[in-house]
Amino acid sequence: MDLDDLPKPAPKLTVGEPLDTISVAELEQRILAFEGEISRLKAEIAKKKASKAAADAFFKS
Repeated sequence: MDLDDLPKPAPKLTVGEPLDTISVAELEQRILAFEGEISRLKAEIAKKKASKAAADAFFKS
């Protein structure tokens, strides 16, 4: 197996990095990646809030 055949890791997205050397296409890809991450984070927050609400309701009974 050739090393060129291995999947390349996705570039690490860093908040606040300089954007002047990044192409429009890559900026658009980064927006999609960050929007996906935001959705994932919001889903996790909702899950944790639901779990906390269930625990609160159980212990108030």
